[in-house]
Amino acid sequence: MEPNPTAAHGPVEAAFERDYPAPEFTPSWKRPQINRLMVQDFVVAAHMDLDLVRHLLGREPGLVNATMDWGGGDWETGLGAASHMGRADIAEFLMSQGARPDLFCAAMLGKLEVVKGLLELEPGLIDARGPHGFGLHFHATVGGRFAKPVLDYLQSIKEVEVRVPPFMVRRG
Repeated sequence: MEPNPTAAHGPVEAAFERDYPAPEFTPSWKRPQINRLMVQDFVVAAHMDLDLVRHLLGREPGLVNATMDWGGGDWETGLGAASHMGRADIAEFLMSQGARPDLFCAAMLGKLEVVKGLLELEPGLIDARGPHGFGLHFHATVGGRFAKPVLDYLQSIKEVEVRVPPFMVRRG
């Protein structure tokens, strides 16, 4: 099979052929999808640039829960990006705009009761992975001192050595 020459310049949808009966229900498309490049820019900005996040969300409110597939099922939202970067300011802004919080965001923000509640509901979530494979311990670490009680709780369940690049550790 020849390599796809456009693969180096952007995403390429994997080949797919159904090996099962097609679902009987056919969804209706109500509006055009949000442009993939805009979603990509939004998710990238949510790692570090609150002003650009505000600008893009003002232009397209649907971005608040848009998800980018970086390939191989590595799905990431703006909130997921802010969460693994320890950017509570961006995460809190996105949630104020309707972003759906998850376990990783709760760990980064130091929401101990939320983390405890979800791990009591499903203990196997201690090993859950978010965007780019970052786990709960990682998210609590980048949350800084506000998330220390969450990190201590997670470590009491399962000790994990967390290595975070210095530029990603939240100060304060």
